[in-house]
Amino acid sequence: MESSNRAAEIGQFLASRRAKITPDQVGLPVYDAAKRRVPGLRRQEVATLAGLSVDYYTQIERGKVNSVSESVIDAIARALELDDAERSHLFDLHRNALISPQRRPRRAAKAVRPGVQALLDSYNGPAFVRNARHDLVAGNRLGYAFYSPLYPDPLAPEVTKPVNFVRFCFLDPRALDFYPDWDHMADGAVNLLRTDAGRDPYDRGISDLVGELSTRSEEFRTRWAKHNVRLHYTGTKNFHHPVVGDIAIDYETMPLPADPGLVLTFYTVQPATPSADAMALLGAWAATNIHPPAHADPAVNVGD
Repeated sequence: MESSNRAAEIGQFLASRRAKITPDQVGLPVYDAAKRRVPGLRRQEVATLAGLSVDYYTQIERGKVNSVSESVIDAIARALELDDAERSHLFDLHRNALISPQRRPRRAAKAVRPGVQALLDSYNGPAFVRNARHDLVAGNRLGYAFYSPLYPDPLAPEVTKPVNFVRFCFLDPRALDFYPDWDHMADGAVNLLRTDAGRDPYDRGISDLVGELSTRSEEFRTRWAKHNVRLHYTGTKNFHHPVVGDIAIDYETMPLPADPGLVLTFYTVQPATPSADAMALLGAWAATNIHPPAHADPAVNVGD
């Protein structure tokens, strides 16, 4: 992504955020409601709340951020009442807009290290690692069993071509069965991908995936245009697995600091529940049916 495009992302994101907040939400009076042509705050209202001149804020929305300090970005974030995910995303966009291609951060890791794979294999529930493009790049046997519906051959996950969670969600009709609340999962997938794209605008894999899905899926294109972001560390998800049926999963997700761009996820189920029974059944099925990829050379166990 060129520097000018990265700067333009800031303006698009700020415009999308001010469109979501109304004057009364931030304590501003509205004297000419019938004449307002924007659904949310006007630029001059954001500028007032942030303690900036209208001209200065307007230039920021137009992508001219080279001389903009982090304290100004912080003031704008507070004026727009951004949540933690939105605030982090705005700072990521600002930071990356100031980085020249020659100063690009170190390249994201492409594969899991043997120690990470050993950790996956030692866990007694589904566990996997994804990259910033949301490819499933490594997992344990139960992790592959859980996500077997994503593979062309569910019984033999392909090591050289990792499946992609976002592509599956929007381009594979099986996703509608696998995700009982598809709309919620689709929103989350796009918002999380947008967050990762903001962290590394040079990631060619992310930009190629966004281009592909924007061309092939109106559902994705509509969601991507909203500029929504999210943080994804813990929570509960519901699935309908073709082998074991409905299952509610608690998840814990964490980045791997030694492997930039890789994220580790562990799944658990509540004991003595139908989901626990389903997980036990999945484990028994996986033991005799799933053949996870051999721990190949890290050079091929990747997703660019």
